[in-house]
Amino acid sequence: MKTNTHFLQTYRFEVEKRQRKVESLEAMISDFRQMVSNLDHQILAEQEKAGISDVNHFAYPTFAKAAIERRDNLITSVEDLESRLEMARVETQQAMDEMSKAEQVKMRDSKAPKPHLEGHQSPQRS
Repeated sequence: MKTNTHFLQTYRFEVEKRQRKVESLEAMISDFRQMVSNLDHQILAEQEKAGISDVNHFAYPTFAKAAIERRDNLITSVEDLESRLEMARVETQQAMDEMSKAEQVKMRDSKAPKPHLEGHQSPQRS
């Protein structure tokens, strides 16, 4: 019985760990998207300030070029994180399924009739 409880605690720990990973990835994605949005605004502001929106123009603002590169890198990172998030969600669901199975086994074992040992004595050696 204690073994089932130990396994159940292990499964709960695993589910919680995987849920924290999902939450962490979601937070990073949200932060990166916010950074992308901020960079978009900064790029537009630099273009308006310079009066040049053609990236290939010789007088295009250097800061805007750097911000575009940073934004593109962040977009690539978001895409990577989104694929990792999807995998983490699948792994979390699998861990939850395993925990559910362990809970069902524990409930089944707790409801099972316990054998009586009253009339049974171990044989004694002479």
